[in-house]
Amino acid sequence: MSPARVVSLVPSLTEAVALSAPGSLAGATDWCTRPAGLDVVRVGGTKNPKVDRIVALAPDLVIANEEENRESDLAALRAAGLDVLVTEVRTLPQAFRELDRVLTACGARARPRWLDEAEAAWATLPTHAERRTAVVPVWRRPWMVLGRDTFAGDLLSRLGVDHLYASHPERYPRVPLDALRAAGPDVVVLPDEPYRFTADDGPEAFLGLPCALVDGRHLTWYGPSLTGAPAVLGRALRAARR
Repeated sequence: MSPARVVSLVPSLTEAVALSAPGSLAGATDWCTRPAGLDVVRVGGTKNPKVDRIVALAPDLVIANEEENRESDLAALRAAGLDVLVTEVRTLPQAFRELDRVLTACGARARPRWLDEAEAAWATLPTHAERRTAVVPVWRRPWMVLGRDTFAGDLLSRLGVDHLYASHPERYPRVPLDALRAAGPDVVVLPDEPYRFTADDGPEAFLGLPCALVDGRHLTWYGPSLTGAPAVLGRALRAARR
């Protein structure tokens, strides 16, 4: 049986499918940068996919995410007769379940080793007797931070870091910089995506507060990066002590 023809609109799922169901990907977004050298048709961005180009590829399945992609685009794909699988990932256990579902739908012949290794890596974390508080900006101009029910927030919690806007009614609230400083976090976590915070762009706004520059792929992607994420994120967080 030939593999399913799949178009992925989610970078982390693109990486997972490419590694676990080789030959199944027919298209992916311009933002799908992993694995390196992926040679598939590009179908635009996650927020503005080229629906006509996707339809022309005649995929058996389009994989998407309820947060990453717009419902209007997904509705247009369904109206064109395409099967669209929409994931929801707001916690680590949910990520593992959705990855199983996606890979099965894409024709993976067996559960990939990296998925077992990722579950094991997160299951064997040490107990964090000392917990720290954080604010986690994901954008500036305006400043936006992690709020309630986010995948990244769940990962940080498992690493002993509780972000201060976890009970905010919005998932990605806009908060003035003065309020972020006044919240008095133990650490400011600055990922390099979706906004690319760097040593020269971000920490200067939080003078006097420890800042952890973290790999956004390890903090926000649900896929093979989850295997190394506890170690990578843990090192960055430990380096940001007062």
